[in-house]
Amino acid sequence: MTDKSKNIFYALMFLAMAGWGASWVSAKVLSAYINEYELIFFRNIFTIITLLPVLLYSKKSFHINLKSFILVIIASIVMIAYMKCYFLGTKFGTASLGGALVTTMIPINTFLIMAMFFGRKIGRKDIFALVLGGIGVLTMLNIWSFSHEQIFSQKNVYFVLASILWPILTIVSSKATKISPMVFTFYMYVITTIMVMVFFVDVPSIDYKAFDWIFWLNILSISVISTTFATTIYFVGIEKLGTNEVSSFIFLVPLFAIILSVIFLKEHISLTIIIGTILTLIAVKILNNIRIFRKANK
Repeated sequence: MTDKSKNIFYALMFLAMAGWGASWVSAKVLSAYINEYELIFFRNIFTIITLLPVLLYSKKSFHINLKSFILVIIASIVMIAYMKCYFLGTKFGTASLGGALVTTMIPINTFLIMAMFFGRKIGRKDIFALVLGGIGVLTMLNIWSFSHEQIFSQKNVYFVLASILWPILTIVSSKATKISPMVFTFYMYVITTIMVMVFFVDVPSIDYKAFDWIFWLNILSISVISTTFATTIYFVGIEKLGTNEVSSFIFLVPLFAIILSVIFLKEHISLTIIIGTILTLIAVKILNNIRIFRKANK
């Protein structure tokens, strides 16, 4: 890629991370209108509608073998569980805490799962990073208050579960090697939608008249911007720039979640969230060998 093309793509990655951060704000707003399963239904419907043209334009193959299809079903079940925890944690807690805690815990939990079950080696540097990340997470959970009710509150439990479920979803998805990640994701949204329609949502009985422009604006934001646009840019970024370079942008997600929560939800950001977020981001950087500032080519 030329320098001009890279700069344009960096700007798109910046917007994509802002979209992911904004999803926590939209989920908080939508929690006043619908339940977690209805959120999955509406989000997925608009995502499928907008993602399909992208896949057709990019000429992705929709062929899927039996192994990948089974993995799609497993991933869909995990996705429903994740979305339930993501939604309920945000409903009972704050978008800023969820955006900071979950997004920073995900890479740490991914590393731990890979180490425990897939033989990933843990060095001294990793141990230091895990301890630092643990302190950061405990700080965000406000463990220093020594209040059992606050530490093990409903919102914290949901957020921690969400941070464990997403790495599982990522690992399951990575096992489907003979299908495009974007196509796998598309099928996952389709199967997830079918599952919630069959088991959890009575679509005709939904009170559509109760939905105002704020509802539809946030549904479109969480599906079109936070999912279709952000996911597409992320996957294309991996193809064009590489995983290591794209991964550095993930640091922007908790920052955007916190800033947008303050602007649109008027949430109060505690010092524990700020300190905990910084500590866990440093831990993630060390664990994944992420270089945020790169030397310019001579």
